[in-house]
Amino acid sequence: MNDTPVALVTGAAGGVGGAVASRFAAGGWRVIGTDRPGTRADADAWIPADLLDVDQIREMVAQAAATFGRLDCVVNCAGLWTEGPAEDTSEDEWDRVVGVNLKALYFVTSAAIPHLIEASGSVVNISSDAGLQGNAGAAVYSASKGGVSNLTRALALELAPRGVRVNAVCPGDVESPMLLGQARDFGGEDPEGYLRRLLDGYAQKGRARFIRPEEVAEVVWFLAQPEAAAITGANWSIDFGLSAGI
Repeated sequence: MNDTPVALVTGAAGGVGGAVASRFAAGGWRVIGTDRPGTRADADAWIPADLLDVDQIREMVAQAAATFGRLDCVVNCAGLWTEGPAEDTSEDEWDRVVGVNLKALYFVTSAAIPHLIEASGSVVNISSDAGLQGNAGAAVYSASKGGVSNLTRALALELAPRGVRVNAVCPGDVESPMLLGQARDFGGEDPEGYLRRLLDGYAQKGRARFIRPEEVAEVVWFLAQPEAAAITGANWSIDFGLSAGI
């Protein structure tokens, strides 16, 4: 069997997911990407799946493991943003955001566990600064990412005796299509002003900028490496200090 390690990246058509897939490929890994049907990004193999459908998730993971005969790392990048007053939240909005951000991540990981045990592999989840602290006006998103952060801890403890590590990366605002869509959908008639207001919340003030997808990918890459063998159950902040109490 080819001993080149294999990474499965969800949300691989997105900004962070695409950067993660590229980083693993540059590091010599084989990469399997997945995202919504009708999407595509650079990867050694591509398996579309609707992550709101658990049966499709399980089939996708089974296909991914069979493609190269192994699975060494799962990187859960797929995610959705929403915001607005809690009293205006619809059940459909809750189900969609929590379904992708938390439920899908859980079932992707669950389906991958037997393969990761065989490889002594790892899971890296993309959480958020909102997974470490509440964001006013974004209760649904914060609930989903808070779940990701604590799920990461719970699975790390559960899987440690079987040689599998589980960590999360918690970015702040990432310069990506998701952020631009966020500004478009929730910025009213002034999406540029929406983005400026986000930057105004950073301690860097006039020097503030958004995080680059490649910066997130570099942390994900590190956490998947043997050199990070002592790190499990961690939620790594990459947010210019937003979650440091600023």
